[in-house]
Amino acid sequence: MSNRMPGFPPWYHDSLTRSKAEDLLSKAARDGSFLIRDSESVQGAYALCVLYQNCVYTYRILPNEDKKLSVEASDGVPIRFFTMLPELVEAYQSPNMGLVTHLQYSVQREVELDEEQETSNHPPQLPPRNFTSESESKTSEQASKSLSDTYLMRLQYMDLSVLSEEHQTAIQEYFRTAICVDAEQVQNGNPNLPGLKRLIQAVCKNLNSEISRILPTLEMLHRAMDQQLSPGIGPRHILTDSGQSVSYRLEQLTKLLYSIEDKAKGSVFESVGYDGGHRNSLIPVASFEVKQESLGISTKMVLKVDVESGKLYFKKSKDGPEDKYFVHNKILQLVKSHKMHPKLVIVVETEREKIQRKEFVFNDTKKREGFCQLLQQMKNKHSEKPEPDMITVFIGTWNMGNAGPPQNIDSWFQCKGQGKTRDDTADQIPHDVYVIGTQEDPLGEREWSDTVKNVLRNITNISFKQVAIQTLWNIRIVVLAKPEHENRISHVFSDSVKTGIANTLGNKGAVGVSFMFNGTSFGFVNSHLTSGSEKKLRRNQNYFNILRLLNLGDKKLNPFDVTHQFTHLIWLGDLNYRVDFPSSEAEHIVTKIKQQQYQELLNKDQLNMERNDGKVFLHFDEEEITFPPTYRFERETREKYAYTKAKATGTKYNLPSWCDRVLRKSYPLVHVVCQAYGCTTDIMTSDHSPVFASFEVGVASQFVSKQDLNSAPQGGIQIMNCVAILLTKSKTKFFIEFHSSCLEKMTTTSEGENTEQACGSIKVWFGNQVELTPIISDPEYLLDQHILICVKSADSDESYGAGCIALRAAQFCYREFHITLTHHGEKTGTLTGGMQLRTTEFKPTEKLYDFIKIEREDPVPSKCKGGDLNKSCATPPHDISNPSYMGVSFKSGNVTDKGWSYSMTPRNAPCGQGSKDCKKSGYDLSTRSPTGKTFTSNEDEKLSDMLDNPLYGSRSKAHDQSKDQDHLQTDRLPPAPDGDADRRPLPSPRNRSFTCSEVKPQPPPPMNLHLPAQKKPVVPVRSEGGLTSSRPPLPIKSRPEPQATKPRDYRDSSELPSKHRLPARPNQLSTHRDTHPDHPKTGRQVN
Repeated sequence: MSNRMPGFPPWYHDSLTRSKAEDLLSKAARDGSFLIRDSESVQGAYALCVLYQNCVYTYRILPNEDKKLSVEASDGVPIRFFTMLPELVEAYQSPNMGLVTHLQYSVQREVELDEEQETSNHPPQLPPRNFTSESESKTSEQASKSLSDTYLMRLQYMDLSVLSEEHQTAIQEYFRTAICVDAEQVQNGNPNLPGLKRLIQAVCKNLNSEISRILPTLEMLHRAMDQQLSPGIGPRHILTDSGQSVSYRLEQLTKLLYSIEDKAKGSVFESVGYDGGHRNSLIPVASFEVKQESLGISTKMVLKVDVESGKLYFKKSKDGPEDKYFVHNKILQLVKSHKMHPKLVIVVETEREKIQRKEFVFNDTKKREGFCQLLQQMKNKHSEKPEPDMITVFIGTWNMGNAGPPQNIDSWFQCKGQGKTRDDTADQIPHDVYVIGTQEDPLGEREWSDTVKNVLRNITNISFKQVAIQTLWNIRIVVLAKPEHENRISHVFSDSVKTGIANTLGNKGAVGVSFMFNGTSFGFVNSHLTSGSEKKLRRNQNYFNILRLLNLGDKKLNPFDVTHQFTHLIWLGDLNYRVDFPSSEAEHIVTKIKQQQYQELLNKDQLNMERNDGKVFLHFDEEEITFPPTYRFERETREKYAYTKAKATGTKYNLPSWCDRVLRKSYPLVHVVCQAYGCTTDIMTSDHSPVFASFEVGVASQFVSKQDLNSAPQGGIQIMNCVAILLTKSKTKFFIEFHSSCLEKMTTTSEGENTEQACGSIKVWFGNQVELTPIISDPEYLLDQHILICVKSADSDESYGAGCIALRAAQFCYREFHITLTHHGEKTGTLTGGMQLRTTEFKPTEKLYDFIKIEREDPVPSKCKGGDLNKSCATPPHDISNPSYMGVSFKSGNVTDKGWSYSMTPRNAPCGQGSKDCKKSGYDLSTRSPTGKTFTSNEDEKLSDMLDNPLYGSRSKAHDQSKDQDHLQTDRLPPAPDGDADRRPLPSPRNRSFTCSEVKPQPPPPMNLHLPAQKKPVVPVRSEGGLTSSRPPLPIKSRPEPQATKPRDYRDSSELPSKHRLPARPNQLSTHRDTHPDHPKTGRQVN
């Protein structure tokens, strides 16, 4: 910036974050302490932070059109303009200038040691850095002369006879004198190396003229090959500016040649119908040996899956005839057993429209998973939907160790090796998107991209399209997608951040790519962080710098960092976190690895420990690690770890560690499942093993409403009762911004009312109810949407924390939410409130990812005949659900805080808005199934062995389930920071949840509020329609009689009779006043 000083004064902290600035001022602990940092909200502006009476006051310093600086101070104070920041600071050291107090004590920058240059990496050699000292001039001359002598000596050992005499003289002259001039220019702030430019211009004199002669010909040929132009279009002006640098013109020439080659191949191949020698991807028929239990007798069977024809065969033997088969649209559901992992229930529809449950036990869990993936692929392949609602994403990360890849790297892309791997039967199932991150990659971009494409073509018979590629030195990310998705991917962005020495070198840093897949946003970050076991804090700082500086995604979301901008953010790379053991424990570590006893080592994994403490990767998830450390191996073997390295300063230890990782962070209540996470065992050219991960991800389509937009009623999203607890000492007012692609415009609240807390935080009450207007009111569209929330200061417009809420949580009725606010990866507070949707009635569409469920407890079979559901008297399962919606925490690192939670209330109490209001919303659980098909209440009770999807609301009334939910929400809803554990932002006491109904509910006796745990009605999710009222009810034999159970509020530890509970009405202000007398009157009645 032009207003900055050549040598920064101690009070200027450039890109210091707001929270770090507050920490520094708090440590200073003197009124009048101040610092200046760059503004986080306005580019080119600054923020003046002043400490007074233990509070931090922030004033914006804004430049005008003439680049003059002025301070936004108190009203009534004349505005003064300054050319430089030192002038401004000097002026405001005088009292009565409109600040809370005059500037007295400057807070100096914290000294940060630069990362040592690694001997394993080989970044370009740099001229000696210019350190200020008394002998500065002398040192500079010595450095320049030393640089000249070094290169002249290298020339003596080279055979220059192959060069022309003119070129020999030019190179020698440059190293003798001109390089010293270039070094002086760099020290004076000119990094352009004019001497080197003159040398290259002289050497490439003939090349430059040749390029000028060739380039027009190539451009004309390229134009002729361009099929998008009409034959009659006239000639285009061809740029032949020889004044451009040779390197730039060569780059353009190279790109032009590649483009001509690609266009020529495409045209010729298309004209002769040649597909590159590869047919369309065909998944071979796969057979699975299973056991089926019937009447206590175990029978061996074979299940044969033919994905291409869309049929599942049941055979008595592998080579025997097919006894029976079911077409894809007759296979209704797969239910995995949570207790017995190899077990699977297949729900099918027979020719007479009977529903059957067939239970099978596979040889192992991996076989069961392979079978499920093939069945899911079959359903997807033969789906009649125009757009996919689920895709699979492959993630690969590999530190190549500056060595080229071996000839065969198929296992990496097939998720084969150690850890959580895919079954062999899934080898031919291609992922929809491949994201490959490499570090210390010695190949060029095109060479590596072609290598990966060829591997995928050999495995899948598909020629994948390149979405994006981004490189920073030897750090690279490549994104490839199936050709059929080419038009579904848009808004592609890429960027890089350097975090190497002094944050200016790219030997360490990150590259990122983001894009939209129809209506779902994806972000991918590949990073190579600081190495060394002792540099854990430096790695943490690398992470925060990347979060702050990486520029991806929608520019309208500038208040949010990359952890909030995308539906799914996946972070991969060589993160370099080590196992925190002393070097003397090296042999003990190796012994544990050989015994495959990883847990003791993972407990000391630096990344796990830092995540558990909330210091880094806050709210990210990582699949459980079941593979050995991926670093540091001896090359060409995976049997031995090379954990010592001889250096001039002594022996350096690199203990075996999980340096290479894949983590993810997703919006609340979205579908994402990790299907594989492991490392290869047969790729050994590097001291790192490649790591792979595979994710099944739900995606939203580019929505086209089935309703008439002109006649459809306008929907609404109501946000109310918001209370923020902010971990700050800033003395300012706050307001909330609401951002979403589903909203007509960004919406803000009025300024909240602050209450200082004893713990140093601030409680802010945002009393007004906010009405958000969606661009489309169709509930099927809205339920896939999320609202980004940002709490900002009124004085500096800077973010004090951001979070995200899912509209799906409020599908049926009013819902409370509790989110953790973060800013640049650090926790800055919490926000609680409530939300409600006002939409029209609709029938939910079945999603492909609803095809597979998890049965949490196995039903207890009774003696019945056959597998027909109509004849079955098995006790219904305790709970069947899709865990990916409910925020089920991953095991690795014991990280359970997801940053959000909702009041997932049971649906057997009256609706908080009354039955009349719920009828308007169109969400009637008593008459609607997850597939959107209606049935009578009789049929609803009798479908006891079918399945349930919690995404659309659990139908279970079991007492045990309510108890489980109570435990889940208690874990995820921490007490308010002010110490009042029962404090909630609602204007009414916490109550039982509610069920919307078409008729006004009658208060039932307490004994009927819950069904016993053994009786759980569940509903099938079906692709070709559900059971309707025209079908006869399904009789169930020997159904257990309901038993009286004591009703329990799942959110309270005490049990109250229902007559003592207050009705659930979020607009009861009188109760609110009694419960929270310190809050102002807020809100209005919700219609």
